[in-house]
This record gives sequence, structure tokens and C-alpha cells, in this order.
Amino acid sequence: MRKSSGKPNPQAKQGGGQLRIIAGQWRSRRFAFPDGPSLRPTPDRVRETLFNWLAPHVQGARVLDCFAGSGAMLLESLSRGAAGALGLDLNPQSVAALRGHLATLRCDSGQVQQVDALRYLENQAPMPFDLVFLDPPFHQNLLAPACHLLEERGWLAPRAWIYCESEAAPSTLGPPGNWRLHREKQAGQVHYSLWQRG
Repeated sequence: MRKSSGKPNPQAKQGGGQLRIIAGQWRSRRFAFPDGPSLRPTPDRVRETLFNWLAPHVQGARVLDCFAGSGAMLLESLSRGAAGALGLDLNPQSVAALRGHLATLRCDSGQVQQVDALRYLENQAPMPFDLVFLDPPFHQNLLAPACHLLEERGWLAPRAWIYCESEAAPSTLGPPGNWRLHREKQAGQVHYSLWQRG
């Protein structure tokens, strides 16, 4: 599911991959990321479709990426004008790489924490986010609990947008009752959907 740039990258490491920022102030910048357990970066074409859906809503948004992985969603949001972004991930190599990318870009509006996303949502003092990305490892029963913690613990702005990526159709997700399905598509075995809080 990863796309190769076709160009050598001195940052690339054996066994890792690359991400490309599609649009915004860092358009076409490429970054290496390390392999990690269950790391499944969102393909460029899916990311492009998603950000076309979100085009009017990214500028000035407060963004939360609960399973940041390669950091593609977080970096794309900041490139397109998000006011700030917080990434959560358990993998220390992924976290270190993403922090390094933010430093390379001289971006101080993005933060990354090495932490279990569900525990963070359950135990930290909530702040409302306008845009949330949920792209957890598949087959680990993480998506539905994350959705409900976001809603029940007060992590969402009144009209927040929530992106979900899953191995099953959105109808099986069982989101909070006040979330409205805005768009959904499938790419191979991956189902992706965009919801808005009502």
C-alpha cells in the first residue's frame, strides 16, 4: 500500500518506507519512516480523496491523530494550514521519526506523544479538536472504543469531523449516535469513512 517516489532519499532506511505530502506549504516534500508493528500507511490516493472532502475544514483546525504511525495525516493537515496538531503513537521509532520531520520543517505547531491512544483519551484532561484521524492497527478492536472515548470524554468540538479507516464497512463500526456519516469509500481491503459530529 506504500508508494515509492522512484527517487533516492538519503533519509530512507532499509526496511522503511516513504510518505509524500500532497499539497499545501510543504507540497511534494518526502520523508522516510521506519517499519513498525501493524504500520499501514494510508495510500496517497486515499489521502488525496479524504483531503478533497475536508478542503473547507482544515485551515485553522485543531487536529488530533490518535494512531499517528508514519505521520502522513498529521503532516498533511499542518501543510494545509491546520492551526495545530497532536499525534499519538506507541511505537518509539515512529514517534522519533515524526518528531524529526517536524523539526526539519521547523514546525512548532505539531506535537507527538509516545502513548497508548485509548489510555490517553480516557485519562487526560480533554480539549476539543475540530478534526480527528482514527487509523488504528486492524483486528485489534481499537476503533470503536476510540470513537466512544472521543465523544464521551469531551475531545470533540461541536461540529468536529472524524475520519475512520477500518477493515470492515462503516455500518459495522457502531459510532456514537450523534455522528452523521458524510462520505465513505473502499480501496482494496480498506474501508474509509468521514463522519461529522451532530
